[in-house]
Amino acid sequence: MRPGTVHALLGGNGSGKSTTIKILAGVYSADQGELEVLGRRFDLQSYSPATAQEAGLRFVHQDLGLFDELSIEENFALGSGYPRRGGGIDWRGLRRHVAELLAEYELAIDPQMPVGRLRPSDQTMVAIARALQDQSGGSRRVLVLDEPTARLAAHESELLLERVRRRAELGQTVIIVSHRLREVIAVADDFTVYRDGRVAGTIEGRTPSEDELIEVMAGGLVKALRPTGEAAHAEREPVFSVSGLTGGPVRGIDFTVHRGEILGLTGLVGSGRSSVLKILFGEHRPASGTMEFEGEPFAPRDIGEAMAAGVALVPEDRGAEAAFPELSVSENIAVATYKENWTGGVMPRGRERRTATGLIESFGVKVAGPDALFSSMSGGNQQKVVLSRWMQRAPKLLLLDEPTQGVDVMSRADIYDIIRRAAAEGCTVIVASSDLSEIHALCDRALVLSRGRISDEVIAGDLDVDELTSLVLREKTIPDATTEAQQ
Repeated sequence: MRPGTVHALLGGNGSGKSTTIKILAGVYSADQGELEVLGRRFDLQSYSPATAQEAGLRFVHQDLGLFDELSIEENFALGSGYPRRGGGIDWRGLRRHVAELLAEYELAIDPQMPVGRLRPSDQTMVAIARALQDQSGGSRRVLVLDEPTARLAAHESELLLERVRRRAELGQTVIIVSHRLREVIAVADDFTVYRDGRVAGTIEGRTPSEDELIEVMAGGLVKALRPTGEAAHAEREPVFSVSGLTGGPVRGIDFTVHRGEILGLTGLVGSGRSSVLKILFGEHRPASGTMEFEGEPFAPRDIGEAMAAGVALVPEDRGAEAAFPELSVSENIAVATYKENWTGGVMPRGRERRTATGLIESFGVKVAGPDALFSSMSGGNQQKVVLSRWMQRAPKLLLLDEPTQGVDVMSRADIYDIIRRAAAEGCTVIVASSDLSEIHALCDRALVLSRGRISDEVIAGDLDVDELTSLVLREKTIPDATTEAQQ
């Protein structure tokens, strides 16, 4: 690594980047190897967290290790110790010290504020400032950021990475591990790419394209991530339509989607894209409007009715809404078919495992077996399991909310292939995503939502990603249905 640069460590699931970080942190013991930091050498076989601290490496992981209910200053003190004054804690000195650090890291916030009240990007910056609080001009540290944007929305990620970039310009050396290639390209100076536990390539001092990085990471997967949508689906049989749909942030929308079509919904946070899917899945009841499914009125009273009609939803928050982490893979797959498989008051476990084994093989899930814990898998393999759970029901309408959020590029290509196969077999797919490269690559048609209304419709091949981005970012004044009626 060159001092004062951001160095990206990239690779797919299982490539070794996370293992490398854990070895550098002293969490894992290396079989062999040596680390050199600022001229000092360390044997990685006799390396520990204390050695990592001594070497000058400072880590901020996905789990920030912050206590939401405690103040910022208390979180800092937990890392460095509470300063003493007389027989008690020097709260004034602690507050002054933390305020100075917050100002240095561009955080105009009160040290006494509870961490849980901060915006997500500010929480990450607090964790960075805390990790580097012992750094001074004569004792530079190497900051290691492990997937710092994995839990952040796009605008929060941008805020965080702008600050990381400015830290590097001030001389901070940073290692960043991330699967979000476009973000990494924007912030990093140098790139090391892993494949199958080895360094597959290094790019230094120049900005590569996303395709170039994917070629190094995975060879032929670039084609799988390129646009394949086509406009001919509009000539096929209409399957699902909504008229005047209103509910939550959704303020009266109309659209029709056809058999085998992949329709994209995109827009800024709060535009209503996720709410549309939840209404269609029966999770939320619409305030007004009508829906038709295969030529019949459709108004599910709950999720069960939507499922019975052939609708499936893969939600945005996999951990909270789509999975049972401490149950096995086979149990997670079976939850969508308990009603169909429940026999004589019991669940036939043998059949459950056989079904799971077949789906694991069919969907290319990398896991020890059907009895492995769901939590033992990478994010990409978890998402494949969630998709396989629904695909076993052969849905007629598949709803996907941020389908590749938190997965690596190889898993993204696999998931795109699953979605395209489903559409080719006649399934109608609606994808809600904030990732405009995903909308561009996957969808035959995309609807841009703004403040709960459809502001633009884009046909496959008409616009590139940059032009699509400008449509999303351009706020439009769209009269709501009530105003139109009054006029």
